[in-house]
Amino acid sequence: MIEFSRHILPNGLTLIVHQDFSTPIAAVNMLYKVGSKHEHAEKTGFAHLFEHLMFGGSENIPVYDEPLTAASGENNAFTNNDITNYYITLPAENIETAFWLESDRMLSLAFSEQSLNVQKKVVVEEFNQHYLNQPYGDVWLLLRPLAYAVHPYSWPTIGKSPEHIQNATLIDVKDFFYHHYAPNNAILTIAGPVEPESTVELVQKWFGEIERRALDDKNIPVEPKQESPRFLEVSRNVPFNAIYKAYHICRRNHPDFAPTDLISDILSNGKSARLYQHLVKEKQLFSNINAFVTGDIDEGLLVVTGQLFPSTSFSDADESITSELEELKIKPVSDYELEKVKNRFESNFVFEETSILNKAINLSFYEQLGNADYINQEVEKYRAVSTNRIMEVAREILSVNNCSTLYYKKN
Repeated sequence: MIEFSRHILPNGLTLIVHQDFSTPIAAVNMLYKVGSKHEHAEKTGFAHLFEHLMFGGSENIPVYDEPLTAASGENNAFTNNDITNYYITLPAENIETAFWLESDRMLSLAFSEQSLNVQKKVVVEEFNQHYLNQPYGDVWLLLRPLAYAVHPYSWPTIGKSPEHIQNATLIDVKDFFYHHYAPNNAILTIAGPVEPESTVELVQKWFGEIERRALDDKNIPVEPKQESPRFLEVSRNVPFNAIYKAYHICRRNHPDFAPTDLISDILSNGKSARLYQHLVKEKQLFSNINAFVTGDIDEGLLVVTGQLFPSTSFSDADESITSELEELKIKPVSDYELEKVKNRFESNFVFEETSILNKAINLSFYEQLGNADYINQEVEKYRAVSTNRIMEVAREILSVNNCSTLYYKKN
């Protein structure tokens, strides 16, 4: 059980405090409720660009890393479709340094043409290196718009194209900042050897005077139900043919997310899982194969991906995957097989929560889902899934009409 207290400041900032005296280190996690799905379709990649800009100096702190290093702290950040997350770890006695840094860049960045141009070049280079000039790098640039017709999950976090970042102006980024980076659009989680009452007072001291801001409309378009199979074939300079099959699944906080996630583990969680045993080891159709769920807050995807042996045709590969998925729909998994993936999930989940930083990040994430206490209910949700429910959910999602297939051919 992870105990915590929740506080809402008058300016709308949500504060979660978790006390843990097992470590001298405190974790400060700031989650902003803005990801790539909140971007305009013609101005994508801005959420990720801001992850970089936020380290370029704020209104009163020209160099972010210097005071943090002096306080023996470390920091990093990540962006996904739904959120942008910044975190700091440092000795608990230096926690006000973290509050100073985070509050100042929430107040305002040191916007300048020079800083923007530097970070635009960095992000464009990242786009080119990881998405355009790397084997299989453009898969998500192809698969997402194939699977999503209207939802902004149709583009990856990096954006649709480098041009969207190259064309970003100072006016564009200021507008994005002031409509998304605000206390009333953020969740601050503190974990470590801290006293809740004094922590609330310190957070009020550093963040309390930052005013609420008018946020962008968050009416994200709902993806309509896919009624027929979708298909795309491309040729690229890659060493092996590859196949990608994506199936729409439920929202992250839907009761069926747990059985869906377990389905992906039954298919592909280690070399004892079905896809590896049957299609790699026994039939030798693939050199490797994997299945996973995207875990997005809105309706996500269950993706099966594999690299084919040179002797394997796309039709044989496709049919073999479909056959394995059909098996889940017509025959209940054994109690042993289900228990095995449940045990693995629980052990990974419990181990992850031994880290003070992971607890801070996850408390923020579950609060964003609706309630930080979901973190204490997650294992129970997975434990409650029955073999029959696995089969029922498999029937609901693993249908031909719910599938988008990408054949990624070697030139």
